[in-house]
Amino acid sequence: MSDHTVMSPIPGVFYRKPSPDQEDYVKEGQHVNAGDILCLIEVMKNFYEVKAETNGVIERFCVENEDVVDAGQQIAILRVE
Repeated sequence: MSDHTVMSPIPGVFYRKPSPDQEDYVKEGQHVNAGDILCLIEVMKNFYEVKAETNGVIERFCVENEDVVDAGQQIAILRVE
């Protein structure tokens, strides 16, 4: 097994859920498949989906919901299976 770092592709606000009244896309410890949505990054009212690039388990998120992130900033660690 190895770790894969999920990076923010753009600067903006990090969201773990599609809207405030809904569940997180994924939780720490949850298995994800390549292409699954992990989070959103919002820039000027536009929302960009960040998807898993490989199958694995979300080991941890490195930022909190609604934190401001930079392009290339580490946002999650995925343990590749």
